[in-house]
Amino acid sequence: MKAVYISLLLIGIYLIFQSFKLIGVVKTEKQVYRVVKKETGFEIRFYPSATMATVYSKGDNYKSVSSSGFNKLAKFIFGGNQEKESISMTAPVIMRITDKGSSMSFVMPQKYNESPLPTPNDPQIEIKKSQPTYFAAISFSGYANDEKIAVYQDKLAAMLKEKNIIRKEGFYFLGYNAPFQFVGRTNEVIIPIEWIE
Repeated sequence: MKAVYISLLLIGIYLIFQSFKLIGVVKTEKQVYRVVKKETGFEIRFYPSATMATVYSKGDNYKSVSSSGFNKLAKFIFGGNQEKESISMTAPVIMRITDKGSSMSFVMPQKYNESPLPTPNDPQIEIKKSQPTYFAAISFSGYANDEKIAVYQDKLAAMLKEKNIIRKEGFYFLGYNAPFQFVGRTNEVIIPIEWIE
């Protein structure tokens, strides 16, 4: 009987912990976009220009790019800048993974679209504004890995071909959750497309 109470207590603590994590995710500022059209299995979005902090790497897989890039960018927003200013974490974390080199970007809070961003201490961090772009987006849950990313990238590419939507080169992986969030995880693959409204 004691073992049952301990198990129930542990389950309760776990659920409370996850609830707080989910609340924290809800409060996280997310990159702005506008849904242009919903299709079966994916949607078309317009992403306006946003300020990005980006790190480039020679990594050619999810694990290598995410571990090295995240640490550098996290250090920057947690005060690793000339102004020693803390910058709020946003979602998603954006990764472009290719066999010719990859990148990871943090979207900066919207307030930095109008005001100066602190200067990174790390010279490998590049600050720039993204170009306004139309993307097709597909979502999946759970923890991401190279196999899942490839499956959903192929799936989205096939649906775009079926709908005669012209894709541009490359794709991006978007991760919305911290590693310690075990449930309710959201991931996306987005592909730049040619689109006229």
